Amino acid sequence: MPASGDLFDPTLIVFAALAVFVIWKLRSVLGMRVDRDTPPPARFAPRPPAPAAVAPPPSAEPGAVATARPSGAERWEGVAEKGVASAWSGLDAIAASDPSFDGKAFLSGARRAYELIVTAFAKGDRDTLKTLLSQEVFNGFAAEIARREQQGETLETAVVAIDSATVDAARAIGGRNEVTVRFVARMMSVRRDSAGETIDGGQSRKVIERWTFARDAKASDPNWKLVATQAED
Repeated sequence: MPASGDLFDPTLIVFAALAVFVIWKLRSVLGMRVDRDTPPPARFAPRPPAPAAVAPPPSAEPGAVATARPSGAERWEGVAEKGVASAWSGLDAIAASDPSFDGKAFLSGARRAYELIVTAFAKGDRDTLKTLLSQEVFNGFAAEIARREQQGETLETAVVAIDSATVDAARAIGGRNEVTVRFVARMMSVRRDSAGETIDGGQSRKVIERWTFARDAKASDPNWKLVATQAED
């Protein structure tokens, strides 16, 4: 019979296995380093978007031919009436002296100026008129306003519609550009005396006028001023 010290106890294997498991578990828990000074990484942060690709400018196809610039007649179509050669050549001369000149933009501004000037004249608004008229034209308008004020008269005017506005003449001379616009408009005007009684007006009427605007081609001020007016019977 072997000595008692040589007996093998199977429970030792169980305890050994438990010890190995406990040591592994403690290592997996306590072995992690927690740094509280830095935040945990944002694992689900979206990736920064890739920079947008910039498409290169389209290149001309083989055999493509450059489009010719419009001729004078086509260039001012919708700005000056066809058949008015002096207007076309004058606009060409103005564009040559001032490359920033745009015929359609000019007409749009002329329409606004027409309404502003008509309204300011009726109200006696000299400050507005000074910014839009040449000195000579302003003097004539101011004289009529003064006459109305002395007589105690008032004038109410409204531009119902501007049916058309086309360039009737144009020229570039001595560094000065001039454009004459023919306006066909419908207006309502009422003139009253000091007692408020109607002197004339009150009905819509058709008005045809030629207004000439001018500016120095080299001036820093881009605004045009009214330098002459002419009513058409």
